[in-house]
Amino acid sequence: MLIDIALDAMGSDKSPEPEIRGAILACRLLQVRVHLVGPERTLRPLLAKQMRRAGERHLPIKIVQASEAIGMDEKAVQAVRTKRDSSMRVGLRLVREGVVAGFMTAGNTGAAMATAKMVLGTLPGVDRPALVAVLPTSTGKPCLLLDVGANVDCKPKNLEQFAVMGEMYARAVLKVERPRVGLLSIGEEEGKGNELTRESFPLLQRLPMHFLGNVEGRDIYNGQADVVVCDGFIGNVALKTSEGLARLVRESLRESLTSTVTAQVGALLSRKAFNDFKKRLDQSEYGGAPLLGVRGVCIVGHGSSNERAIMNGIRVAAEFAQANVNAHIEQGLVALNGAPAE
Repeated sequence: MLIDIALDAMGSDKSPEPEIRGAILACRLLQVRVHLVGPERTLRPLLAKQMRRAGERHLPIKIVQASEAIGMDEKAVQAVRTKRDSSMRVGLRLVREGVVAGFMTAGNTGAAMATAKMVLGTLPGVDRPALVAVLPTSTGKPCLLLDVGANVDCKPKNLEQFAVMGEMYARAVLKVERPRVGLLSIGEEEGKGNELTRESFPLLQRLPMHFLGNVEGRDIYNGQADVVVCDGFIGNVALKTSEGLARLVRESLRESLTSTVTAQVGALLSRKAFNDFKKRLDQSEYGGAPLLGVRGVCIVGHGSSNERAIMNGIRVAAEFAQANVNAHIEQGLVALNGAPAE
């Protein structure tokens, strides 16, 4: 059976071309039906053009009319209130109504979070949803980092909830039997860090999970932890710094491999290894960040997403829905709060 996923066709910096090409790619490679959300008069001819270029005549892609789009530079709260027929709002409404299993956007992160909270609502026991990034490690197993931008200012209770949500996501999607959870700080000792990390430490320590204690930035990539928890300000800085470093490493390696005649021969011989290395560090392979804590599946990608990133965002949305992550998160929050879920 095909899994229905709604895609915000007007989200990315260069929309709707990457979204349309990503939808085509997803429908070719995945068991999904994509609902492209945006202005039909704009999308239909572009979709037909890209289908011809791809040599496709029949793919499970539908167009859902939405007359408005939320720009990257718009203030989230104002845009959500005034643009009632935005592609984000219409797409998330499809999730709420059960028409689709999930929603993916490469649009304004703040607007996506605000719209998801308004349209879908939050899970019982969740004060603030969190964005989770999937990052590579030296062991080959991914590490989850959350929050990476949904909440700039957090309280200890928020980080406690992030830990529960991240741990449950690692169990349900990454299939980690007993996830190792760390609190991002500037030192491993319990007393290290700022006021937020010091107050959050005992809350995470009491949770029924494998809590490592404080971890440092390098532990995100050395495979020591499966889940790393922090506030959205620190998480976003860590994520963007990591992306910039990965780009620098790729470009520097490429230049080194092609700088001399001898190296050019070596580059030809090591092309597969380099491509494997590039793929491992390429953020487009991870698709997008799931917004944990809302009553539905919402994946937020980069504004610079290309068609492969869009395709992988659709894949993540489908996997999230299939794994029934929200049910696992609710169970974890029940244990945390000591009360039955609504």
